[in-house]
Amino acid sequence: MTPGLWRTRGERAPVWPGQNWPLGSTWSEESTNFAVHAPRATAAWVCLFDEEGGEQQHRLTEQALGIWHGAIPGVRPGTRYGYRVAGPWDPSQGFRFNPNKLLLDPFARAVSGEVTVDPAIFGYDEDDPARMSGTDSAPYVPRSVVVDESFDWGDDHPLRYRWRDTVVYELHVKGMTALHDRVPEELRGTYAGLATPAVIDYVKDLGVTAVELLPVHQFVSEPAVVARGLTNYWGYNSIGFFAPHNGYAASGDRGQQVTEFKQMVKAFHEAGLEVILDVVYNHTAEAGVEGPTLSFRGLDDRGFYCRVGDGVPAAPYQDDYWDVTGCGNTVDASNPFALRLILDSLRYWVTEMHVDGFRFDLMSALTRVHHRVDMGCHLLMAIGQDPILRHVKLIAEPWDASMDGYRVGEFPPPWVEWNDQYRDEIRDFWRNHSRGIRGVATRLAGSSDLYLDDGRSPYASINFVTAHDGFTLRDLVTYGQKHNEANGEDNRDGTDNNRSWNHGVEGETDDAALLAVRRRQAANLMATLCLSNGVPMITAGDERGRTQGGNNNAYAQDNETSWIDWRPDDAWLDVYEVTKTALRLRREHPALRQRHWFEGRPTIRGGPKDLAWLHPSGREMTGDDWHDPDLRAIGMFVSGAPLRSPGPRGEQQVDASFMIWFNSDWLPQRVELPENDWVQTGEVVLSTDVKLPVGTHVKAGDRLSIGRRTVVVLREA
Repeated sequence: MTPGLWRTRGERAPVWPGQNWPLGSTWSEESTNFAVHAPRATAAWVCLFDEEGGEQQHRLTEQALGIWHGAIPGVRPGTRYGYRVAGPWDPSQGFRFNPNKLLLDPFARAVSGEVTVDPAIFGYDEDDPARMSGTDSAPYVPRSVVVDESFDWGDDHPLRYRWRDTVVYELHVKGMTALHDRVPEELRGTYAGLATPAVIDYVKDLGVTAVELLPVHQFVSEPAVVARGLTNYWGYNSIGFFAPHNGYAASGDRGQQVTEFKQMVKAFHEAGLEVILDVVYNHTAEAGVEGPTLSFRGLDDRGFYCRVGDGVPAAPYQDDYWDVTGCGNTVDASNPFALRLILDSLRYWVTEMHVDGFRFDLMSALTRVHHRVDMGCHLLMAIGQDPILRHVKLIAEPWDASMDGYRVGEFPPPWVEWNDQYRDEIRDFWRNHSRGIRGVATRLAGSSDLYLDDGRSPYASINFVTAHDGFTLRDLVTYGQKHNEANGEDNRDGTDNNRSWNHGVEGETDDAALLAVRRRQAANLMATLCLSNGVPMITAGDERGRTQGGNNNAYAQDNETSWIDWRPDDAWLDVYEVTKTALRLRREHPALRQRHWFEGRPTIRGGPKDLAWLHPSGREMTGDDWHDPDLRAIGMFVSGAPLRSPGPRGEQQVDASFMIWFNSDWLPQRVELPENDWVQTGEVVLSTDVKLPVGTHVKAGDRLSIGRRTVVVLREA
C-alpha cells in the first residue's frame, strides 16, 4: 500500500459535495474532486483502489446538470479509481446501466492497467443477452488515475509553421524505435525513446517539419483480435481521450506517462519539430451492442452513440446502433456531452500537452446530423470559432465507412484534407495505368479541381502515396496482391484496390536488375510527392525501404512486420537520398512550395508563365496532347522570376526557376529544352536517371534523353 494513499486501512474518507466542474478527477492539496456525466443514472460511486487491489466505494450524493460529483480528502496523485453507476437496464431502449461494471472516467488524464478479455467485461449475461450481467468486471479492466499535471515547460511555445512550409512524417510511437539499436533498450517503443537524439536527429536531417503520431489516446485491443492471439497495434480503438496510451510509457502508468509525453513534445519542439496527433473521436473501443462495457456505455449509452432512428426494429437484447465507422458504433457529435468531450479533449492536448495539431480519423462520421453529412455541423463550427483550436493544424480524413461519407474537397477552412485522389493518380501514373496526363498534372499542381472553388490554397491538399493503412512504398513496387494471412482473417481483410505493381515477379527477389527498377520506382514516387504543390506526408520508413511482406492491413501486427528495420544492409539508401534531396530543394526554394494557385500566365508583364506544361517535343501542351492516351511523359516548368506570392513585408520574391521531367514510360524519352527569353542554362539537381547525374549542365535548346521511368529536376543556373 502506498504511504499516504489512505489514512488507515479500512477507514473511509468522507465525501464532500465538491463541484460539477471540471469533469474528471482534479487534485488539490486538500482533496480530489470527482465529476462524471451520467444524466440518466440513479446512483453513482467513485471507487478507489489500493496497491493490493482493495476497493473502497464512495457514493456521490450530489448531481447537477446530469453530472455526479463529490470531493474526497486525502486522495493523492497516483491513486487509481473508477466509477460504478446504477440505473435502468433496458438494452432495447439504450439503457445499459450496470453497477457490477467498473467504468473508466471519460476525462481521466491517465489510465493504469489493461483490459483482460473475460465474460465479466460485458454488461450482459452471455447466456441470456437480454439479462444484466451480475459479474464484477473490476479484476479485468484498467483503472483511471489521479494526476498532478504540473510540468516545467520552460520557454516552450507553439512553432506555428505555415502549411506551405510543412512536411509531415507519419509514424508509430512503438514501431519507430522498437528495433532501433541507437535507442537505449529500456526506452525502445516509448515516448522517451522517440525523444532521443537518434530519432529526432534522423527526422530533422531528413527534412521533416512535423511528426504525426498514430493514435496515442488510451486504446485497447478488440476481443476478436485477442482471440486470434494478436493485439491492436495501430491504436484506432480509443477509450480514453485525455490519457496518453500507457503502453508507450517507459516510466510507469500512474501518471508518469503524462510527464513522459510532455517531455517528448518539449524535445521535439526544441529541435524545431511540430507534433500532430492522429485522433479517433468517431467511435470507441466499446464496439457494437455485443461489445464490452468499459466507460461510455455504462454512463450514457443512449446519449453518446448514434442510433439508427425510429421505426427500426431491434432484438430484445439489442439496440439500434448506427455504424458508419465499421467499428460497431459511431459517436454522436451532435450530442451536447459528446461535443463537449471532443472539444475539451482537443483543447487539453493543445494547452496542457502542447501538441500542434490533429489528424481526424474518419472525420465525415463526426459531421453527421440526423445521419446526413453536414459541413455546417456544430463540431466544425465550434472548432472554427474556438480561439485555441482554430489556430492549430486541422487535418481531416474526409470520408467514413459509408458511400455518402466520401467528401474530399468539401471541408471548410481552416481544414486541410488527406487527398486520396492524389495518391491514386500518382500511383497509376508510375505503373502506367493513368487515366490521362491531364489528371496527373492537376495533382502535381495542387489539385485545384478540389480546393480552388471554395477559396482554399494548394496546401489544403495533404499529398501522400502511402499511409499506415495499405502497402508500404517498398511493397507498393514489390507486390501485386495483398498477403494478409498473418492477420488471421483468411486474407479477406485489407483493400484489393492497391494500385500496386510487382514489376513481373511477386515479392522479394535477388534479381539485381529487377530490384534496381523497383528502387528507382520508389524513388520516383518519393520525388514526385516531395515536389508536388501541396503538403507532402511521408510514411515512416518508406524513405529507407521498409517492408511489411505484402501485408496491406498490418493493424494487428505488433512485431517486426510493422516495426522499422534500422539495419543498413537491407535499407534502400538510394531512395533515402532522393527523398532527402527533394525535401531540401523544397525547403530552400519557395518556388516549389507556393501558397497561391498557379495561373498559367506571367506574374509580371513580359515575364514567363508561372507554370507551363511541356510536351517532350519542347512545345507547350496542346488540347490534343492533354487527351493523348499514349503520352506518359511531361515537363513541368515552374518560374521563380518572380513568384506570385509576396514576401513577409509585401516585397517581390525572386527564386530560381525549375524544369521537372516525369517519364513513366517503359521507354526512354527524347525531350527538348525550349529556346526562351528567360532561362538559358541550368543543371540537374535531382535525378533517378543514372545517365543524367546530379551536376549535369544543360542549356536552352538542348535535346536530352530521359531514361525510362525516371524523374529529372533541372534548376536554373
